[in-house]
Amino acid sequence: MTSHPSPSPARNGNPLAYLEEGAAFDDIAGPAVSGGGARPRTRNAPQQVDVVVIGAGQTGLSVGYHLKRRGIPFVILDANERIGDTWRRRWDSLRLFTPARYNGLDGMRFPDNVHVFPTKDAMADFLEVYAARFDLPVLTGVPVDRVSRQNGRYVVRAGARRFEAPNVVVAMGTFQRPKVPAFSRDLDPSIVQLHSGDYRSPAQLGDGDVLIVGAGNSGSEVARELAAGGRKVWMSGRDTGHIPFRIEGLLGRHLMVRLVVGFLFYRVLTTSTPVGRKVRPKVLAVGGPLIRVKPKDLAALGVERVPRTTGVEDGKPHLEDGRVLDVKNVVWCTGFTPDFSWIDVPIATDGHEPAHRRGVVADAPGLYFVGLEFLYSLASAMVQGAGRDARYIVDRIAERVASTATNA
Repeated sequence: MTSHPSPSPARNGNPLAYLEEGAAFDDIAGPAVSGGGARPRTRNAPQQVDVVVIGAGQTGLSVGYHLKRRGIPFVILDANERIGDTWRRRWDSLRLFTPARYNGLDGMRFPDNVHVFPTKDAMADFLEVYAARFDLPVLTGVPVDRVSRQNGRYVVRAGARRFEAPNVVVAMGTFQRPKVPAFSRDLDPSIVQLHSGDYRSPAQLGDGDVLIVGAGNSGSEVARELAAGGRKVWMSGRDTGHIPFRIEGLLGRHLMVRLVVGFLFYRVLTTSTPVGRKVRPKVLAVGGPLIRVKPKDLAALGVERVPRTTGVEDGKPHLEDGRVLDVKNVVWCTGFTPDFSWIDVPIATDGHEPAHRRGVVADAPGLYFVGLEFLYSLASAMVQGAGRDARYIVDRIAERVASTATNA
């Protein structure tokens, strides 16, 4: 795989030891736990807040940052035991697809050289540091079971705990349940199958050839890693396109990345522009363009691009062109299926996402979404887009809170 400069390691393994704006993170007091933004409650009574944020990833923490700046009481709930664990569970060699310049959050830049591609663990540690830096009230190890609405307020149930609020922000994105075709069950039991959400390293696979199903950024990164290690790799799926320059090259780092990632992805390809509205359905269907890995990189490593995998024949993967591949491993880089069945509120959905306008659900006043793919722009599912989408949602919440106070 192409190597990139590594982020500076945390001192003594402590993620709070990064430097930000000249201040040592390990001098910051206060762990990012407990519902500090919530009102006191009696034993077994629901916890009352103005806003419940579900999910403590980059978008959920960004929402929390802006809520705190406005003085709106809130709590952030996350199923993980530690902030950033969703990133830590990604494959071992993963680096973000964009440089550190674009991976900071509102109020805090990413603590590394702006041209470095951060590792997934560095990103996880950064989120943990961010929550501590701004003393955000995050409750970890609290998986949400259901959201319902009663008497004009939302009830959020998490095991034996209950939270009530007039506003709920779902910050879990669309990456919730691995999407694997039903015919995968018909593959020969001797074939090792993994979804990209479970893939960590080549050591998980058996000996022999590999079929990567899915030709997006994740599929391309995994294909490159496996091929660079000497595997014969086929990659199946629709062409998603690619940005026409080397993002890690000199010209790319200093000029082109600003034009494409900073301008095109963030400002041009939005739901407010005709071209953005035209591109959005394709992005939702097949994913965004390849950013770091190029088709010619894969070809140089011997990765063979093949048509879509459409079924199984004699226990082996069957391709759209009629070929049958004799492989020992299949890695499903086919994305994730959104699961909003736990939201017991009548909202329209197209099967991919709830009906919304920039994350605001008209059918359910007070219910909001952030982190959805192309929620407002192509950058919405990237770290870069988290702050803008969060600011917009918090502005709407503040308007609603003010309106409620005026009418009380």
